[in-house]
Amino acid sequence: MVFRSNMDLALDEARLAAARGEVPVGAVVVAADGTVVASAGNRTRELNDPTAHAEILAIRAACDALGVERLGTHDLYVTLEPCPMCAGAISNARIRRLYYGAGDPKSGGTAHGARVFSHAQCHHRPEIYDGLCADEAEQLLKEFFASKRGAGA
Repeated sequence: MVFRSNMDLALDEARLAAARGEVPVGAVVVAADGTVVASAGNRTRELNDPTAHAEILAIRAACDALGVERLGTHDLYVTLEPCPMCAGAISNARIRRLYYGAGDPKSGGTAHGARVFSHAQCHHRPEIYDGLCADEAEQLLKEFFASKRGAGA
């Protein structure tokens, strides 16, 4: 199944991010024909860059690889509901479809919090599909933060 295979790639990126000590979020940009164009995991600590979220890095890499500024025929798979900053980037990149795993009641910007795509000022709204591999994505985050609190995995 295409959805599962692409979310698996995003989960792989999230695991790599966790191994680097980053919050385990992964993202994958996929062309309409199913070709993976770019993938990334969080690198905010590694790059000392608060904007180095998985979605931003994957969108930047895809645009660079394709030599374009917009990704209107591409889909984004991400393990966690995008924050408002990432939702804004998704809109600006004109991502066709957004697929995400776990919801983020604390910092989300899609279904929670700012709900960027519902504002009149939002120029592009992707189709949104949530809950893909949500349990696995949530478990990665829970284990990561438990280990940071010293509670073990």
